[in-house]
Amino acid sequence: MSKNLRFALGTAMLVVGLVLPLGVYTVTQSTWPATVKTILSGFLVFGFEIMTIPAVAIMGKENYERIIVWVKRYVKSLKPAAEVGPLRYYFGLVLFVLPIVPTYVMAYTPSWLSDTSPARLWVNLIADLTFLLSLFVLGGNFWDKLRALFVREARAVFPANLYK
Repeated sequence: MSKNLRFALGTAMLVVGLVLPLGVYTVTQSTWPATVKTILSGFLVFGFEIMTIPAVAIMGKENYERIIVWVKRYVKSLKPAAEVGPLRYYFGLVLFVLPIVPTYVMAYTPSWLSDTSPARLWVNLIADLTFLLSLFVLGGNFWDKLRALFVREARAVFPANLYK
């Protein structure tokens, strides 16, 4: 096989592995026995991990590393700005805290959105996406603040003119 064909086949296998978990919904809605659904759903959920080994074997280490370098470069390009203005920061804080509201409402007033309500899924998805969006709106300095929560030796440093 030529190098380009091996790269194309390996990449196709990786893409198929990424798409496989989407088939779980179809399997769970089928009329197949529970054992078959469980085994097939497990295979679909771990599809990427299962497909990665043969994909790397087909495409070769060089091509796989080429893909990894490209993915890392793309992820680094998504890094948010370090400094953000006050308006963007406060807007980001609102987005950061806003998803807490439906969570508390659903916890303390379950009749508002019961477990069987189809709107509950959408409210939770929108709340999660709002939270993730807030992390990008708040900027890189906020990411450092969040990271500091998990570093025991980290200390908060406040500006000198904060309380004047």
